[in-house]
Amino acid sequence: MTDEVFQLTPHDVRGHEFAKAMRGYDIAQVNAFRDRLAEEIERLWRERAAHEARVRALEEQLVAFRERERAMNDALLAAQELRVAAQDQARREAEVLLREARAEAERIQHEARQEERALQERNLAAGRQFAAYVTGFRRLLERQLAELEMIEAAAEQPRRQAAPAPPAAGAD
Repeated sequence: MTDEVFQLTPHDVRGHEFAKAMRGYDIAQVNAFRDRLAEEIERLWRERAAHEARVRALEEQLVAFRERERAMNDALLAAQELRVAAQDQARREAEVLLREARAEAERIQHEARQEERALQERNLAAGRQFAAYVTGFRRLLERQLAELEMIEAAAEQPRRQAAPAPPAAGAD
């Protein structure tokens, strides 16, 4: 049987009535089986619907991927053509640019050397400032630590005086 010929729905299973016969099947068992069968058919229908939805989604993804592939192939061809044209143009311009670049390079090197010297001087000055800052901060921390130790020692002195003397060793 194909799906087009015989479609059994959960409603069909639940609603089907059997003729009563003497010494026939137990009606409670038949009803229980019908309910289980209807539930299984419902589950299979839901599962089938989920699978069909998944197949549709995958088919849509496949179409989208094929469109992207086609677009990427077109873009790749265009990029290759553009690359060839750009290379030709670059070769023509290279000689002119090379002459200009050599002159510019000499000027830039001179400026770079001057800038490097200035940066080195600034770097040394920053290093000296940082070292002075660290030294000053260390001194501040040492002073703060010394003050905290004095405060702590002063706070412990009254506690020692107020603490009761330990009991004598043989007083039991």
